[in-house]
Amino acid sequence: MPQYLIMVNAPAPADWMEAPPDELAAHERYGSQIEELGATTVYAAALQPATTATTIRGDVVTEGPFADSAEVIGGLSVIEARDLEHAVEIAKLCPATIRGSVEVRPLLG
Repeated sequence: MPQYLIMVNAPAPADWMEAPPDELAAHERYGSQIEELGATTVYAAALQPATTATTIRGDVVTEGPFADSAEVIGGLSVIEARDLEHAVEIAKLCPATIRGSVEVRPLLG
């Protein structure tokens, strides 16, 4: 099956320690929902807050995320799904859409 990245965008700084308990519980259930829809989670991880990021451009290293924005990358999942339509169906159930958004991209290869 093709693989897709589901990138979680959360309100900056995307500190999961500050997420509402009901949203965290929904994230825990999300893995089961993916399986119920006939897909497989290959990998999933939440990221530390954007304030812990280090950005490198050429020879310049700076503390902080790539850009100042209202939403930052807060986590990611790689799933195996039948096709893009199936991956989007799964991504629409992601609890990150409660306060933020998700982006779905096919992986190369």
